[in-house]
Amino acid sequence: MLFANTAWYLYNFRLGTALRLHELGHDVLLASPPDAYAERFADHGLRWREVPMCRGHLDPLREARTVRATVSALRDEQPDVLHNFTLRCAVYGSFAARIAGVPSVVNAITGMGYVYAGDDALAHALRPVLTFLMRRTLDRRSSLLVLQNPDDAAAVARAGLVDPLRIRVIRGSGVDTGRFHPVPHPEGRLRVVLASRLLREKGVEEFVEAARLLKRAGRDIDFVLSGAPDPGNPHSISPERVASWNHEGVVRWVGHVDDMASLLATADVMVLPSYYGEGVPRSLIEGAAAGLAIVTTNRPGCREVVATDGVDGLHVPCKDAVALADAIVRLDADRSLLHRLATRARANAVAHFDQSIVIDQTLRVYGELVGCQQLGAAMVTPARVAGGSVH
Repeated sequence: MLFANTAWYLYNFRLGTALRLHELGHDVLLASPPDAYAERFADHGLRWREVPMCRGHLDPLREARTVRATVSALRDEQPDVLHNFTLRCAVYGSFAARIAGVPSVVNAITGMGYVYAGDDALAHALRPVLTFLMRRTLDRRSSLLVLQNPDDAAAVARAGLVDPLRIRVIRGSGVDTGRFHPVPHPEGRLRVVLASRLLREKGVEEFVEAARLLKRAGRDIDFVLSGAPDPGNPHSISPERVASWNHEGVVRWVGHVDDMASLLATADVMVLPSYYGEGVPRSLIEGAAAGLAIVTTNRPGCREVVATDGVDGLHVPCKDAVALADAIVRLDADRSLLHRLATRARANAVAHFDQSIVIDQTLRVYGELVGCQQLGAAMVTPARVAGGSVH
C-alpha cells in the first residue's frame, strides 16, 4: 500500500514503482485523499482507495478522523508493506500501522518542509510537537526511513528522531530520462523557467525581482513561472499577486503544467533559488534531464543536483535577487558556458536520477523488510556503505 497526501503525487512521482511491483505479481494499492488524478490509476490496472485528509492548519478532531480512516483501510487491506510519503502521512500512517498490525513500514520524507524550514511563530510552535510525534511513530524495528539527501539524514540522526541504522538515502523520486531529454531549438532569446509550488521559500519572489531588474536594464530574456499557489501552506503566494506579476509583464505565468517535458523543451535555464526544506527538488531533476543549465542555491537537496558551482550548474545565495539576476546574465552572455552546464546536468540526471535507479533502490528497501524472495527475482541484496546507516 502506497499512501500519500494527494493522488497527484502518487500518479506523477510513484506510478513507476507501483507498475514495477504490479509487473512482479504483487497486489498494489494506492491510497490518498481524492483529486482529479485518482481515477487514472484504473487505466494502468491499479487499485486506488480514498483516505480523507485535509491539508493546512492542524485540527485535532480532523486529524483523528484521518488516523481512524487510515486504520480502517489498513485493517481491510492487511498489506505486508505500507509505504508512506510526506511527513504527515509518515506520522499518521506509522501510528495507524501499529494499531492495525501492519508488519513492515517504509516512511519516505521528501524534505523537512514548512514546519522545520519556516521561521514564523506557527512553525516554531509546531516543531516540538512534530518532533515528539516523529520520535514516537517513526522509530520502530519493523520500519525504515527513506530521506532524499545526506543532510536530512544527518539532521534526523543528530536529533535522535530515528535510529541511524534504520535510515536510507534515495536521491529523489526519479525522472523518466527518455521522456525528459534535450531538444535542439534555435539559439536566440534566453528562456528561463521556474517550476514549483508558488511558495515564498521556493524563491519565487526573488525570481520575479530578478526578472524585473533585468527588464529594467534592457535585457531581452523570457521569464516563465510554472506552478500554482498552495492553499494548504501558510507561505503560499496568493493567486491575485501572481496574476499581478503576469499582468505587469515581468514574468509569464503559465499556471500548473501537466506536460512539463514539452515546456522544458522550449527552455534554456531552470532556476530554483530555494531556501525551503527540500528533499531533492523534482523540477531541478527534470530540468537537468531536459538538458537545461541549472541555477539554484547551495542548500540541502538543491546541491544534490548542482554539486559544484560552475561545473554542473550555478549556485546563488538565498534571498538574493541581484545575485540571481547576475547569474542569469552570465548565462545569457556566455552561451558556451550555458551549453557546458546543460550537458553536464543531463549526464548527471542519467547517471543518478533516472527513475529506474530510484525504483530499484526502493525495491531493495522493501526487500530488507520482507525478504528478497518475496519481492521476486528482480530483487538483490542491498549493499551497505561505511557505517551501515545510509544506502
